[in-house]
Amino acid sequence: MLSGARAWLLALSLRGTCTLPSAVARRCLHASGSWRSSDKSEKTGNAPRVFDPALLEFLVCPLSKKPLRFEASTNELINEELGIAYPIIDGIPNMIPQAARMTHQNKKQEEMEQH
Repeated sequence: MLSGARAWLLALSLRGTCTLPSAVARRCLHASGSWRSSDKSEKTGNAPRVFDPALLEFLVCPLSKKPLRFEASTNELINEELGIAYPIIDGIPNMIPQAARMTHQNKKQEEMEQH
C-alpha cells in the first residue's frame, strides 16, 4: 500500500500532470509529516499519528470559513461561533460537516431546560 505522498505523486503522474506540488501544498505536506516521514511510519509499524497544530494556519471551518481551535482533551477542531466540533482521527481532521458534533445546544433549548 502506498503512503500519502507517494500515492499523491502516483495519481499526478497517471493523469499526465506530474508537476511539483505548490508551495502551499509542500508546506501542508511537510507540516502534516506525510511528505518526509512516510518511510518512517512504515518502519515503525504505523503508530497512531497525532494532530500537528501547525496545520491550524491553513485550516478553516468549511461552513463559516472562520479559524478553528484545537482542543487536545477531546482531539477535535472547534468552531466556537457555530458550536461545532470536527473529530481528528489518526491525526487527520475530518472536516465533513455531517461528521461534526454540536458542542452546545441552541440558546432557546438551554433557557427552556433551566426553567
